Amino acid sequence: MKVLLVLAVLLLMVTLVITKNPKGSHSLRYLQTLLSWPGLAEPQFIFVGYVGNTQFIGFNSRSQSQWSLHRAPWKDQQTPEYWEKTIQEVLSEKRNLKEVMEKMLHIYPNSTTGNHTIQMRYGCDVLPGGYFSHGILELNFDSQDYIILNDELHNWIIDGKAAEMLKQEWEDTHYAQIVKNYLKGSCVDELLTELDLGKDYLLRTDTPRTHVIHKVRPDRKIILRCWALNFYPAEITITWQRDGRNQTQDVEVIETRPAGDGTFQKWAAVVVPSGEEQKYTCRVEHEGLPEPITLRWESPQSTIPVMAIVLCLVLGALLTGAVVTSLIWKRKIKGKDRAGS
Repeated sequence: MKVLLVLAVLLLMVTLVITKNPKGSHSLRYLQTLLSWPGLAEPQFIFVGYVGNTQFIGFNSRSQSQWSLHRAPWKDQQTPEYWEKTIQEVLSEKRNLKEVMEKMLHIYPNSTTGNHTIQMRYGCDVLPGGYFSHGILELNFDSQDYIILNDELHNWIIDGKAAEMLKQEWEDTHYAQIVKNYLKGSCVDELLTELDLGKDYLLRTDTPRTHVIHKVRPDRKIILRCWALNFYPAEITITWQRDGRNQTQDVEVIETRPAGDGTFQKWAAVVVPSGEEQKYTCRVEHEGLPEPITLRWESPQSTIPVMAIVLCLVLGALLTGAVVTSLIWKRKIKGKDRAGS
């Protein structure tokens, strides 16, 4: 069971990748996961909702606290009646997904035992101004059968016998059209509502903190890693350039990832020959920056000559001052001696 739960977490992480939106656009995503394994009386149901990359709601049928672990701060404005209605709606979604799993297992009778997983991901995107951009619906059974509704909500991509039969049932019962209407209508309304309630959090901008680190590889080549930390929203671009030209060779860029405090982090690394570090610059673009910034690795050795010059000047000034003071003092002594004689 523990292995299955770990698998579920991994599936959640893989499915809910960071959403990339054009500037000013926003997305709403829901993910439903139903897990079944031998000895479990009732399948486990996990439901999460994201606005952009921020989870705002969540439900786990096997968690005692259920909602309390995953509730965004702005959801505290909602009434107890709202939460009761929402819980009932989520439980209805659980029953629907359970029926889908039973149909899948009926089509594949040899799969009635063992561990099984069904995931459904759906949601919508809006353009600046709140206008519908596109929608998404994906259903996956045991990573073998899947149904995908394309972004324009016109065509279905299907793989697997069970998926083919389920899609046909959706068409016959007009469920497919109901889904399309929801993605273009109610889904957009839900997204705009969350953006309004959580505007102080969701519509803010946090400027990235940036720096470049230097590491020597065993082969004596150099890794320059450009970091961007504590930024929001998640959309950011980090590129390496050599003499002003974008580099793609020997470059590694990780996916933007949550920092755990409501902000995000990302890095891009490039491998360069030793001694050529100063030819490379890192360019960072983000909504929180008035304009893109360019960073270069600052070699500790590059500061030594400057410090040495400053130190010499200071010592020289002190020495000159001491000499002048000494001469003045000697002249005063001689003057007193002559006056005494």
